[in-house]
Amino acid sequence: MPELPEVETILNGIKDTILGNIINKIILNRPNLRIPFPQKLSDICNATVTNAYRRSKYMLWELDTDDTIIIHLGMTGKFGIYDQTFTPQKHDHVEFHFGNDKILVLNDTRRFGLVTITDTSSLAHHPLLAQLGPEPLEKEFSYNYFCDKIRKSAKPIKNLIMDNHIIVGVGNIYACESLFRSGINPARIANSLSEEEIFSLHTNIIKVLKEALEAGGSTIRDYQNAQGQKGYFQHNFSVYNQTSCKICFSKILKINQAGRSSFFCPNCQK
Repeated sequence: MPELPEVETILNGIKDTILGNIINKIILNRPNLRIPFPQKLSDICNATVTNAYRRSKYMLWELDTDDTIIIHLGMTGKFGIYDQTFTPQKHDHVEFHFGNDKILVLNDTRRFGLVTITDTSSLAHHPLLAQLGPEPLEKEFSYNYFCDKIRKSAKPIKNLIMDNHIIVGVGNIYACESLFRSGINPARIANSLSEEEIFSLHTNIIKVLKEALEAGGSTIRDYQNAQGQKGYFQHNFSVYNQTSCKICFSKILKINQAGRSSFFCPNCQK
């Protein structure tokens, strides 16, 4: 957390504040988050944000200085929008001061997020982005592409759809929910899936992510958008963090896969 729908929701909520506006200065209230802040961030002055978009779970802000700021929210990162009366609070680690008198503040309790900067011309080759797979809501994530990757893999299917080299942004919550809708056990070996199951899973990954976007994401603990509002997709969970199946009322089981908890119905996902 935050996963693809949450990152997209947060980014959409800050675009009015940042797009077309000048960053007067960036104040760093500590030397690092997950990685050290580069000196170039502190040197940013009077740079205009010309574009802002998401790649996987990263926010990318293009500047008119031919630089791009890369932001990852980690597990607990969140933005707040303030006016000039703002006073930094605990865990307010990065302040973006804009020419429109707005201050965008990154708060990150556990400090697993990151903020860095790179030349826009070399962005595609940046180590954080170079090996990423296609976006699940773009045409590159086609059924044929997905089917080819599954046919070649002996991984458990849940591990495969959470592999950012294969497909980006399908986090733990949305992987569990997509597999449930498709009737596929998360421990199934990928290349054991039938064409019908692959088609169903491909369809449901897209549907689940779109529904989550429309609901503003999922609030499990402390996720909120830049306006302080919670997401609502958690009210639509079928298996994630649930106790019983909403279809057959069987007990939801939980197993550990690659360090993440997988929730599934043993009856509906045999």
